[in-house]
Amino acid sequence: MPLVWVTGNAGVGKSTVCEVLKSRGEHAVDADWEGCNHWVDRTSGRIVVDPPYPVPAGWSDRFAWKISRTRVEALAAGSEEKATFLFGSVENEAEVWDLFDVVVCLVVDDLTLRHRLLTRATNAYGKHPEELAAALGWNAGTESTYRRFGATVLDGTRPPAELADAIRTLGRTGIS
Repeated sequence: MPLVWVTGNAGVGKSTVCEVLKSRGEHAVDADWEGCNHWVDRTSGRIVVDPPYPVPAGWSDRFAWKISRTRVEALAAGSEEKATFLFGSVENEAEVWDLFDVVVCLVVDDLTLRHRLLTRATNAYGKHPEELAAALGWNAGTESTYRRFGATVLDGTRPPAELADAIRTLGRTGIS
């Protein structure tokens, strides 16, 4: 069965849709909160176990949010009987793309993104001015980049249940 990577900028709804799929009995994993992703010091390569919050100025220049290839390989091996949906956004995703059968990217406009990041209660990422600026900067080219790589792009302003339906269908067909 397919391993599906659901990605997109912070605030596009990945965690919300992940929870919808979990509630429907699907094997859905939030990479940010379920041990797949971690901060890595770009200079030393050391994993940062307890990052500061709010992060100091320049944090994103020195540290990278990365996914563990070993963890993704384990998910791929375990998805033989049922589709697995992995949700996240990381700097090094090109290093694990070969493990995915389907890639889905959720996108939203800048106004929606700003509002979601500044008002969400489940996650503090994006409330700090440096994080918000970075997220808005990344948002500009997200859709075109993922389309160029063959991902299926979905409008993240659609209701979470609709997005879950679309993503589940892509997972069952195994086609991006």
